[in-house]
This record gives sequence, structure tokens and C-alpha cells, in this order.
Amino acid sequence: MKVAVIGAGLAGSEVAYKIAQAGYKVDLYEMRPEKQTPAHKTPYFAEIVCSNSFGSESLTSGAGLLKKEMEILGSIILDVAKEFKVPAGQAFAVDREKFSKRLTEILENHPNINVIRQEVKTLPDADIIVIATGPLTSEEFSKEIQKITGSEYLYFYDAIAPVVDASTVDFSKGFWADRYGKGTGDYFNCVLSKQEYEIFYQELLKGEQVPLKDFERAVYFEGCLPIEEIARRGKETLLYGPMKPVGLIDPKTGKRPYAVVQLRKENIEGTLLSLVGFQTKLKYPEQKRIFSLIPALKDAEFVKLGSIHRNTFIQSQKLLKPTLQLREKPNILFAGQITGVEGYMASAATGIIAGINVVRMLEGKEPVIPPKTTMIGGLINYITTAKNELQPMGPNYALLPELEEKIKGKEERKLKKAEIALKDIKEWIKEIESAVFI
Repeated sequence: MKVAVIGAGLAGSEVAYKIAQAGYKVDLYEMRPEKQTPAHKTPYFAEIVCSNSFGSESLTSGAGLLKKEMEILGSIILDVAKEFKVPAGQAFAVDREKFSKRLTEILENHPNINVIRQEVKTLPDADIIVIATGPLTSEEFSKEIQKITGSEYLYFYDAIAPVVDASTVDFSKGFWADRYGKGTGDYFNCVLSKQEYEIFYQELLKGEQVPLKDFERAVYFEGCLPIEEIARRGKETLLYGPMKPVGLIDPKTGKRPYAVVQLRKENIEGTLLSLVGFQTKLKYPEQKRIFSLIPALKDAEFVKLGSIHRNTFIQSQKLLKPTLQLREKPNILFAGQITGVEGYMASAATGIIAGINVVRMLEGKEPVIPPKTTMIGGLINYITTAKNELQPMGPNYALLPELEEKIKGKEERKLKKAEIALKDIKEWIKEIESAVFI
């Protein structure tokens, strides 16, 4: 059977290496340097274009647990990254050029990997195809993805609102309700008095913003306006926009609040809540400072902060099985940021799972799903079951199921979840008899 992997980024590199190491031939397509993206500069695979950090190594962070799981599953990205690690405290940082150059050498010299340096415009002739073209997928291939998935399911930018860990919200500072009493009370309304609103408004106007990159400028006008831009249009504009209190009565007072910030469940379990309409270009520390002025969020843990930037990704919850196969065309798999995961390690992790499943398909076995108790499993569960419109998500502990036993202390709870995750990923590997683990 012929196998093609499109895109040699972090995810595509993991996929191709897993397949090749299992003894199967694979065609790996990469359009660079023949056709560069607005962000990439080199011809190397898995070029790191933003921060050179792969996130914290601490097991109390989602990124730390994810890397441990990837090590257990086997990760060419982490293996090479360790060779070119640079001091960065608790963070795992790399010399980006040496890392990408070495990875490229390994893949180009692998006897089972046939590297094809050209832009893919239509699906290649192959029995199994993995699409791992990333957030800056070319315009031509984006059209091809639209044909495969349906145009309404491919997004070209993300306008992300912050997401908080539900267990850290002060639910005494608001109430659950839908506007005009419709629905089943799915929104938590964080209440603000006039004075609280005015303080929040003034700080929002003062907040430092991230400058837009040149290739992102169109997004700004096509997409949702950042909340700070709405605020600049006038002191009361937010009260007629995302913070409008119409149709809501505070059960404590029997009156309509002056202003509200609505929180909506981001996952079926309700452990993640997003701030509705709060997409923003504020710098990360500013977001934490300003959004913590909302009384219910005073001590909230932000598991994801808001952003607006160019990002090609599919609505995986409508399209993918948790095996990362297309529901309608299971011989096509997706991996990396195009699936709706966010960050270097999450992208690489989906590549590992896609690679494992391609090998299983080649062996005539059923594709597999990692346990939901693991960070890899939690991420894939999130992107394939997101309750509303999918917004990209990186590794965080709110993706994992709540513990059955009561444990005091946030760090202690995270460490217990990590212990369960690492035990479960090891047991999962034992259950999978596949060439990828031999």
C-alpha cells in the first residue's frame, strides 16, 4: 500500500518517522523551500517559527505531562530536541536551527522515507494519506481541503477568547442563565456593578496589545473584532455587545445587572469555560491582569489566553474520528495544528498517534484511541467532541477527567492526574501489538 504524508512540520515529521521505523515506505511532501510561507525562512523540516520553547518540563503543567507521554510513545522530535537543548530554567528550549537541520538530515537519509520537495495542490495518488500542512497551509491546497471536508469546516484564522479552569471560578459572583429564560441555563453570567465595569473598561483601554504581523492584517478586518477595539468605540459599546445584560435577571437582586461577562462550556465535561466574545490582541500578562478584575474571575486560572491570528484549521469535531481519520474517508488522516490542537508539542503528539494508526492500518489492524485520562487522549477527545465551534487548544489539566478521590491542593491534584496518565499510557502500549513499538 502506498502512503503519503503532506507537510514535514512537527506533526508530519513524527508521522513519517513512525511509519518508516515500522518498516514501511512513505512519501513525505514538503513545499519549502520551493514555496515558502510568510513565516518560514529555512528549507528545514519542523522549522520553529515562534518561541524556541517546547513548554515547561514540570509535571504540574500540561506541556510537561504531554512531553512525558510522548517520550513513552517514542518521539523523534523530542529525541532530536534533547541533542540541542539550551538552558531555559524549567522550560524545554532548543537551538532552533540546529534542531531543524538535524531532524531534516535524519528524515532525508532514512531508507524508507522518500522526500518530495514540491507544493501539493491536489491529493496525491496513495492508499493512505496524512494531511499535516499546518496553520499556514498554501492557498491551493486549502482549496483541496475544502473539497474534501466542505468549505464551512475549514477556518483561516482563529479569534480565540480566553478559557478558564471551571474549578477556579467564584460562582457566588454570578448566576447560570440563558437570555430571556430560553435554553437550559448553559451560560454562567459574571456580574459587574457600574463601578466594577468602569474600572474594567479603563484598564481595557490601557492594556498593551500584540502588534499584528503583516500576513495577519486581513484577518483583523474579516474576523471578530478584538474586545479592546470594541471598547475604543465608546464607553457603553461593550454594554451593547459582549457584556450586554439584556434578557438576564440576577436571582440575588431580582434586577438586571449593569454588565455581565458570559462563560460558556468549552467541553462536554464542563471543566473548561470560555469568555464569550472576548477574543483579544492584548499581551498575555495584560489579559490575566485585566480579566481578573471581573469579580467571578478574581482567582481564576487561565488555561488559555485570547488571540487573533492567521491559522488554517478544520472543525475536527464535525469531521474526524478520535483515531484522527476522516469519518467519511477513513483512508485520510489529519495531524498537527490543522486539527485544532495548539502548540509545538500538541502538534507533534497528534503526529505520533496518526503515525501509530497508519502503521496499524498497514498491518490490517483497527486504528486505536489513546485513553482520555492521558494528556494526548484528552487533547484528541477535546478536538473531536468540542461542544461548540472548535477553537484551538493546547495541553492543560482541565482536559483530563476529574479525580474520583478528593485531594487537597491544586498541584497535588495535578500530580495525581499525571500519575494516572503515565500509568494508563504504559498500559495502553502493552495492549497495542504493533510494529511501531518493537
